[in-house]
Amino acid sequence: MLRKTIGLLCIFAVISCGTSKKRTYSKTRTVTVEGSSEETNLTPKISKKESKKNQKAKDIIATAMTFSGTRYQFGGTTRKGMDCSGLVFVSLKEHEIIFPRTSYEMAEQGKRIKVGQVQEGDLLFFKTSKSGKRINHVGLVVDVKGDDIKFIHSTTSRGVIVSSLREGFWNYSFVKATRIL
Repeated sequence: MLRKTIGLLCIFAVISCGTSKKRTYSKTRTVTVEGSSEETNLTPKISKKESKKNQKAKDIIATAMTFSGTRYQFGGTTRKGMDCSGLVFVSLKEHEIIFPRTSYEMAEQGKRIKVGQVQEGDLLFFKTSKSGKRINHVGLVVDVKGDDIKFIHSTTSRGVIVSSLREGFWNYSFVKATRIL
């Protein structure tokens, strides 16, 4: 029994950049839709500025997705290997967005937003180390459907992958989300 417990703990440690810290978060979202009987066109109007921002986010996501399957390498920023902040750094730099290189420095940039406001292109930050006092992991939001938020990041065990914020480990270690675009 003790060997099984130790084995499971080792597996969890290998799956991420560190161990988890249990936290609870509410997943409740409220959506309010207002309209009038005079409206005939139900298509939302998006300004040119918003449209450009959405396209830039899609382009950054497309760049990040090209690294899917790349193995994990601490401090790496190439297809031979990269870490979580290296993935975000390279994806942003490719689209002429200069950003800090480490996850804890990245967390100090942009505008903090609530989980319910997260959109494609936003950044999610995590504390994956039980003893760590600062943010040590970052992911780039690639898809939002209802309260399911998918993000791309690099893990020590599986390299660059897409995960869901609903997954227990990532949900518990989540710290904050920021908007940079």
